[in-house]
Amino acid sequence: MTTLMETGSLHYYLAMIWFILWGVLWAVYFILDGFDLGVGTLLPFLARSESDKRAVLNATGPFWDGNEVWLISAGGVTFAAFPYAYAQMFSGLYLALMLLLFTLIVRGVSFEFRSKVESDTWKKIWDTAHAVCSFLPALLLGVAFGNIFQGIPLDETGFSQAGLFGLLNPYGIAGGVLFVTIFMMHGALWLCIRTTGELKARAENVATKLWPGVVVLTVLFLAYTAMSTQLFANYMVYPVLFVILLLPVAGLVLMRTYLGAGKYWMAWASSGLYIGGTALFGVVGIFPAIIPSNPNPANSLTIMNSASSPLTLEIMLGVALVFVPIVIGYQSWVYKRFATAMSVDDLQY
Repeated sequence: MTTLMETGSLHYYLAMIWFILWGVLWAVYFILDGFDLGVGTLLPFLARSESDKRAVLNATGPFWDGNEVWLISAGGVTFAAFPYAYAQMFSGLYLALMLLLFTLIVRGVSFEFRSKVESDTWKKIWDTAHAVCSFLPALLLGVAFGNIFQGIPLDETGFSQAGLFGLLNPYGIAGGVLFVTIFMMHGALWLCIRTTGELKARAENVATKLWPGVVVLTVLFLAYTAMSTQLFANYMVYPVLFVILLLPVAGLVLMRTYLGAGKYWMAWASSGLYIGGTALFGVVGIFPAIIPSNPNPANSLTIMNSASSPLTLEIMLGVALVFVPIVIGYQSWVYKRFATAMSVDDLQY
């Protein structure tokens, strides 16, 4: 593997910039695609009629594919900026990642195929596929990042043979449960924004009931993290970093406050603050590793031993400065145009 020159070199700073951007891209993806995965997971629990089902699907219809651009961007940054880490992820974790991609594909297909045949059985099949393939990505993402926080058993070449079942350890599963619960609450808040009537009331009720569960799971997961991982090591060396935890805490408090006041946009934004702050906490905790190794930290894939060349990182930075604002501008327009409460006339059959 190539390594960076001495710490403080241009190469080091470029790699650190891309590590920060890598973390930001994942955080944005969790905030944006998290709500539509949560909405899909809630579909069988909230939708009681055909119009309810169409409303739930249409609540995310204009947004879900644009949201997944951030997943592609995060994967692309891993490939281009940290190719050795990417190689490990798509070899040692191949089955888990293929399952994630397969479920996302089926979920995307379900939006289109559901209305192609006028049959209750046909629609039920695709509704079930949509719900399952919304739940599984949320679970798999939580399991994957739980294992990254805990550390993956890498050998001296940076390769892991943990496989899918190796990832299904208690801490990884705890991460999956936390992600699913967070996304469901985030999705319920989005339905409060986009729907009306009884469906909106049910969504608000679900969000209200999920909130204390998210609080309890967050506290338990932090305690489990302190006991089972080295994620707090950077925070113990630099205690000032604990201020980062104020972001998710503020997000949780504001979320409940705004939800109680019926200010759903602000509640959803506060949920996004909680998710983004939680992601930031994890990224800072693993720095400078991209994929920490456990039990042998010396085998970790870090920004020092897995970064691309300085020229590659410089070119990518220029490209990002041009195209990321374009993506943000486009998505901002979509949300401004379509993120309003739907009427009956907006439902597509």
